[in-house]
Amino acid sequence: QVQLVESGGGLVQAGASLRLSCAASGRTLSSRAMGWSRQAPGQDREFVAAITWSGSGTDYSSSVKGRFTISRLNAKNTVYLQMIGLKPEDTAVYYCAARIQNSIVRVPSLYDYWGQGTQVTVSS
Repeated sequence: QVQLVESGGGLVQAGASLRLSCAASGRTLSSRAMGWSRQAPGQDREFVAAITWSGSGTDYSSSVKGRFTISRLNAKNTVYLQMIGLKPEDTAVYYCAARIQNSIVRVPSLYDYWGQGTQVTVSS
């Protein structure tokens, strides 16, 4: 089992930056792809970004590409999501997720472990 705990969310104004962190405990993140998804009220959970175990492979949704950066520090079992140029439409609960496999996927249901989420609210 892998336990994931997100942190770093908050209330910011449009144009601000935030960095989300996801700390893993239990089994390590070794050889696991990781990802971030988000869910706004009344909407389905949507893919945001993903990264392979080595960090050499990343993928982003078109809505965040160029503004968000996913990274990981395996020595600390931690994954990050750096967000700049935040927009009101980025407001959502952000979830960290891990896969058993090391392949990047954009479908949230294909991730095996999930955190509880951290709220990000961007005011206009």
